[in-house]
Amino acid sequence: MDSFRRDGLTFDVVDGGPQDGEPVILLHGFPQDATAWKHVSPALHQAGLRTLAPDQRGYSPMARPRGRRHYTLRETTADVMALLDAAGLKTAHVVGHDWGANVAWALGAWHPDRVRTLTAISVPHPAAMAKAMVISDQALRSAYVGLFQLPLLPERLLLSGGGNPLRRMLRSGGLSKEAATHYVGRMREPGALSAALGWYRALPWGGRDPVGTVRVPTLHIWSTGDAFLGRTCTEATRQYVDAPYRLEVLDDVTHWVPELAPDRVAELVTAHVRTA
Repeated sequence: MDSFRRDGLTFDVVDGGPQDGEPVILLHGFPQDATAWKHVSPALHQAGLRTLAPDQRGYSPMARPRGRRHYTLRETTADVMALLDAAGLKTAHVVGHDWGANVAWALGAWHPDRVRTLTAISVPHPAAMAKAMVISDQALRSAYVGLFQLPLLPERLLLSGGGNPLRRMLRSGGLSKEAATHYVGRMREPGALSAALGWYRALPWGGRDPVGTVRVPTLHIWSTGDAFLGRTCTEATRQYVDAPYRLEVLDDVTHWVPELAPDRVAELVTAHVRTA
């Protein structure tokens, strides 16, 4: 499959690997798209796994509704459920990075009957994140989130000079020139950055639907070089999983784990899937 529909929106999907392999849903973060997984997927395919990597809500050109209410976790998790239904899958392994990890946590808590295993890369359980904002330096690490919630200003700042500020942000974290240029190009599409920022702007609505305890086998991958997410929220995550849980720490890797450590991610995901 190369797309699916939900509520009048069309989502692009990269579907690869053996069609009869165990399905793995790959969920990207900001400001990425399905290409974030292009160096991870081949190893998963070689392991006999099928991967489905959607361009999520706000990133698929035909799925960019206006208004922050369209970007809550209830909506983004429902998108993944629609993907599963469109692919004819009762269950799947779910892997998410950055915002994709937030969706993965919510799926594991709200729809454990559809999730065989969960792998969250970089981002901790939302409750652990909230706790760390009070007791650690996480509020300082997350200060950019408040900026991203402002109207208009972040679009002007990030896309000024042809997107150079956004490009510098990505490159400073170790992303290749090719990857940074690709993501900046996608965010310069009409309405794309505003739609992607909708995920941040919807955060004030998130408290209405708290993510509870996750009851599926969970792998959490965190990197010591992540400037946005600290050790406190990472280590606090364990208490919100009532199932087999493993924390894997990658040394000297920045936030962009799928792009910078794809072989290790593929190795860890493959091993995790095989334990299910």
